[in-house]
Amino acid sequence: MLSRVADSLYWMSRYMERSDGILRMLKTNYAYSQDDGTDFSWRAVLTIFSESSEEQINRISQNNREVLKYLITDKSNRNSVINIVSNARENARAVQDNVTKELWQCLNDYYHLIRSNDLENAIQYDDPISVIDELIKQGLYYYGTTEITLARDGGYYFINLGKFLERAMQSVDTLDVKLRELDYCLDASEDPSYWKYLLLSISGYEIFLKSYRSALEPKNVIDQIIWNHSFPRSILYSVTRLKQSFETIKTDKSAESYKTVSFMIGKLHAQIKYTNMADLERIGFKKYLQSTKEALGDIGNALNHYYFAFK
Repeated sequence: MLSRVADSLYWMSRYMERSDGILRMLKTNYAYSQDDGTDFSWRAVLTIFSESSEEQINRISQNNREVLKYLITDKSNRNSVINIVSNARENARAVQDNVTKELWQCLNDYYHLIRSNDLENAIQYDDPISVIDELIKQGLYYYGTTEITLARDGGYYFINLGKFLERAMQSVDTLDVKLRELDYCLDASEDPSYWKYLLLSISGYEIFLKSYRSALEPKNVIDQIIWNHSFPRSILYSVTRLKQSFETIKTDKSAESYKTVSFMIGKLHAQIKYTNMADLERIGFKKYLQSTKEALGDIGNALNHYYFAFK
């Protein structure tokens, strides 16, 4: 497969995964803001999903509608959903012969929906949850269309590389920012809703109730987000699928490129799989999450260097 094709499919997938993560976080936090009243702040969400200055975060962090507009429809924010979906569509358009007509149509429909003037008005004056649900649904059409219509060839596995690398990064970022709010002290919040909404923001609350059948103990929440192999947004699950996808790509396995990237992914997978809560407490939550994030970033850089360096 040409490197430019692999690059476009990979980034199309990363952008779509990022848009889904932003929207789910926005939906959950908007609901949380209605429960928490005047004490609620969007600081954590803005820190994870934007490059806003401290001044801008302070200015809008307690204004629900302004934050939603900034993160969904503001074209000046390069990490807004409208820009992310536009970038995904552009990457798909560049390799239209390598995606199915159904997938292209799905992305095109999403693009026109997110650019509609009615959408911004609805965010400002109507029920934001309904707006976000409609956008999430459009993203689910993309996921379903990808799974149902694409051939299981190199392109499909480059799409999975982008999806699971981005998902792992989001889970690390989300957990890191929420723990940072508590100064990495699990006893700093005795409010169960804090941990409930953390799980809801990554679609993990129902799975938590089935897996742990216990109160919302912080250590169990962290265990699910990092190590639960049945939770599709856990860091371990995402890195495992990243590893499987890379190993499935048809390539010369004796080449330096394959050996280097395979070693990096395998090393990170082993570090996550063979640590536990006791190791995490000994290492420190902050150090562990930051080192994991750096390793994921290094993998992304290595993929760019060895597989996408065509520019």
